[in-house]
Amino acid sequence: MIRVEGGTFRMGSSEFYADETPVHERTVASFQIDVHPVTNEQFAAFVEATGYVTVAERPLDPADFPGADPGDLVPGGLVFTPTSGPVDLREWRQWWRWGAGASWRHPFGPEASVDALADRPAHPVVQVSFEDASAYAEWAGKRLPTEAEFEFAARGGLEGARFAWGDEEFPDGRLMVNRWQGSFPYRNTGAEGWVGTSPVMTFPANGYGLFDVTGNVWEWTTDFYTARHTPPGVEAVDAERRPNLLAAASAEPGSRIPRRVLKGGSHLCSPDYCLRYRPAARSPQSDDTATSHIGFRCARS
Repeated sequence: MIRVEGGTFRMGSSEFYADETPVHERTVASFQIDVHPVTNEQFAAFVEATGYVTVAERPLDPADFPGADPGDLVPGGLVFTPTSGPVDLREWRQWWRWGAGASWRHPFGPEASVDALADRPAHPVVQVSFEDASAYAEWAGKRLPTEAEFEFAARGGLEGARFAWGDEEFPDGRLMVNRWQGSFPYRNTGAEGWVGTSPVMTFPANGYGLFDVTGNVWEWTTDFYTARHTPPGVEAVDAERRPNLLAAASAEPGSRIPRRVLKGGSHLCSPDYCLRYRPAARSPQSDDTATSHIGFRCARS
């Protein structure tokens, strides 16, 4: 872990997506944060020590999926599947499929040839839900970071910069992040040869010495998602006095599962579709969801 000295910074951005606004001041206390996302090898040690079973490996509750065909309610996770050619980028279901049997060890499903521990021990663990990430953090004597902590750390001291390394996407012509190369979602030439996740610490660290704070995998934070940043004073009142209301308000319409803020973007982020490999970027994800591009790292007060 690396110690990040606390301070006040301007959080958010007014340049790209509405949910990153308004830009506002946030203050965070000093904290520690993992140098890189938790790897398959690290997560395997947790599972071996505790016998933990991830959400993606458990039976699904029909009550959580009203109207769904019971035959479809089998354990698994969402798996990215490239399309055969250009498609309407407003229809994300064209490149995501339900992977029956997909889990952290077999992120693309048991029929795929990839064994995460055997083949990719140094890659970030994926197909982990918020509950899974929280359980690992507790076992490790840590916790998950808040959204503000993650963004503060990801900026690496460069307040207001577009990217974790500055305002230029390709300084000196270098690729600084594992993000989609080519035309999304059907042609990916690979970032430094990596199509999909890459081993942690493959790309340059930010100013604080942290790796993969943008790109590679999205990462869980503890904050409930709202469509815009909430002023800190209002947020504090909601979190303290009305936590259940805040959680319910974060759920997607028609669902009772609350959503958390993901930070950092992933290897699927493409400039023509998802310019979210930036510290200010954020995305909602329901607590129970596991996918082939979401991981996490831990923090400690």
